[in-house]
Amino acid sequence: MTEILFILTTIFVAYVVYEIAGGQQPTIKVTKPKIAPVTQAVADEATPKKPQSADKEPLAGAIPAEVVKVAGQPITVTNPKGTVRDPKTGEVTKIANNYRFVKRWIKEALVAEGLLEKVYKNNELDEPTEMAIKQALIKFEVLDKYRA
Repeated sequence: MTEILFILTTIFVAYVVYEIAGGQQPTIKVTKPKIAPVTQAVADEATPKKPQSADKEPLAGAIPAEVVKVAGQPITVTNPKGTVRDPKTGEVTKIANNYRFVKRWIKEALVAEGLLEKVYKNNELDEPTEMAIKQALIKFEVLDKYRA
């Protein structure tokens, strides 16, 4: 009786392995994508696009994002992607686009330099605070003490 059970178990295991590894594979049909005529693409590029509406009101209390002045030199506000160096350890770090991903020593240095009031928690971040943080990061990147 155990021999029959062993044979049936072996056949079942072989069937499962066959289905998983080498069973009927689904066939994939490859079709060529349809490409729009070139003249249509050129015509779309040639048509002038409508300017964005100026009716949109900027955020209340937000700092203008055009120009920040550091030591009398105007600096345009962009996402800071420069690198900074920790003067204590010598670690060179790229400044992240988002405050949540900025390293802790950078956050503490922002407070120590007087660019921010405190180290903000993730739930304290709102639009005006994020604008102030972005400007502080740009000013921080320019400081000679932290240049990489």
